Amino acid sequence: MPLFGKAYTGMGYIGPGKIFWEAAVYLLTIYGILSLDYFWGKGQKMQAFWQENWGKIVNYLPTLGAALVVLVGGHFLIKLINRLVGKALNKTRLDASIHRFILVALRIALRVLLFIVVLDILKIPTGPFITALGAAGLAVSLAVKDNISALAGGVIILFSKPFVAGDYIEVEDEAGGVVDYIDLLYTRLHTYDNKIIQIPNNTMSNARITNFSAMEKRRLDITFSIGYGEDFRRAEALILDVVRAHKKVMPDPAPVVRLNEHGPSALGIITRVWVKTEDYWDVRFDLLEGVKDAFDAAHIE
Repeated sequence: MPLFGKAYTGMGYIGPGKIFWEAAVYLLTIYGILSLDYFWGKGQKMQAFWQENWGKIVNYLPTLGAALVVLVGGHFLIKLINRLVGKALNKTRLDASIHRFILVALRIALRVLLFIVVLDILKIPTGPFITALGAAGLAVSLAVKDNISALAGGVIILFSKPFVAGDYIEVEDEAGGVVDYIDLLYTRLHTYDNKIIQIPNNTMSNARITNFSAMEKRRLDITFSIGYGEDFRRAEALILDVVRAHKKVMPDPAPVVRLNEHGPSALGIITRVWVKTEDYWDVRFDLLEGVKDAFDAAHIE
């Protein structure tokens, strides 16, 4: 038979395409027969498996149902416990950030306990699981040691309370803002121009922090400059008049207005007054404007 072209048979001429097509049909038929026999054997094995183990499966269903009931019931019980603990915490004097930390830790611990109980009901040995959990915990702790350090820093901050949500703080005289919240890993601040600053708690717990909101009152210090040719005692009297006229300046401790500096080209008069913390910036701006108006009226430069 020629390799290409048509071959003559008793049935006539047959092209190579028809030969290949018929050969493919024969091969697929043989493969189908063999596959049918293979799956028939598999089906018999599966049937034997079900006949052998059906009784065990039926006997195990009550245990499986009990585990399912405990799993679902435990899920709702954990929610209820967290809700009750949350209400109890709201009645305490603990900071809201500590509430969040306690509730998250409690939820994780209860879920792990529930998982172990379900495994025990299913008669699955919990010893290897607990061992594996410990090993996994060790591996994870090595992998996320920085996060664990931040978590420890968060616990220190939450219980030592160097600041709380709503306080205005500065960290190392650099980042500063109002504390939004203290999370497990980070403390978030927002600046007065509405920028968000997020700092890891391990950094916060080791940094020098200045809290401007912790005390009810603050001392406001302003230095006013006048020329050497001006009468500084007259300037002091004018400043003191402006200070005493301001309603938000506290009379006790008494305001201090004294000559404080001989600068290269001007005299510096320090003004120290006490105000409520929330009034600090309003009083500062008011005194700067009021003293400038008083100096202009008295022709003091």
